[in-house]
Amino acid sequence: MKKIGLLFVTILFVAQVNAQTSIFNDLLHKHVTEEGIVDYKSFKKDALKLDNYISYLERTSPEKSWSQDQQKAFWVNAYNAYTIKLILENHPLKSIMDIKREGQTAWKIPFAKIGGKTYTLDHIEHEILRKTLFDARIHAGVNCASGSCPKLSNIAFTEDNIDAELERLMKDFVNDSSRNKISNKKIQISSIFDWFQDDFTKKGSLISYLSKYSETKISPKAKISYLKYDWTLNGK
Repeated sequence: MKKIGLLFVTILFVAQVNAQTSIFNDLLHKHVTEEGIVDYKSFKKDALKLDNYISYLERTSPEKSWSQDQQKAFWVNAYNAYTIKLILENHPLKSIMDIKREGQTAWKIPFAKIGGKTYTLDHIEHEILRKTLFDARIHAGVNCASGSCPKLSNIAFTEDNIDAELERLMKDFVNDSSRNKISNKKIQISSIFDWFQDDFTKKGSLISYLSKYSETKISPKAKISYLKYDWTLNGK
């Protein structure tokens, strides 16, 4: 009987996770284009639905029994949902860089409540996603609401789709000529590859990492430079 009860609780929990993720997925699909452009004005009209998802995050603690993909999907969704919430609370604005609270930038404000604890966006990205759940492709998944950031996916992450989605997003990012300019002998790439170079070079050179995704063949001796980052809001 105990096993049946535990199975029932597990089924209910999984159903709740899927239902809540579906809410966030619907919001992204409705207000974010395939190119990652966000209609924050219309998103703001659905603020209550976003708050519904936020409430789920507030009362949910990722368990160690969760698979790494499930944990990863949860935390990337949380990062993106709280970033959107922060933008909506301060909209209209020209850039996330304009947001300050008690002298702290958007990434250092302790406001993201998850499982009864309060986090900063920096903590979620650097201490949880980059350190505990390391995957260099995370940089194509978390979104900084800015023009040079990899596009925000209009699909919520799940345990089942996160591997394929991160792979797709990284490939799209590397081959996006508005964010990376790649030729055989010269590459002008996003500052993300400079700021987090250690993440991309754990198993080889930066060029070898980019070559896994680039549709243009890159010489191992290609000259590398980094583009100026555009912090303009990724909205209409």
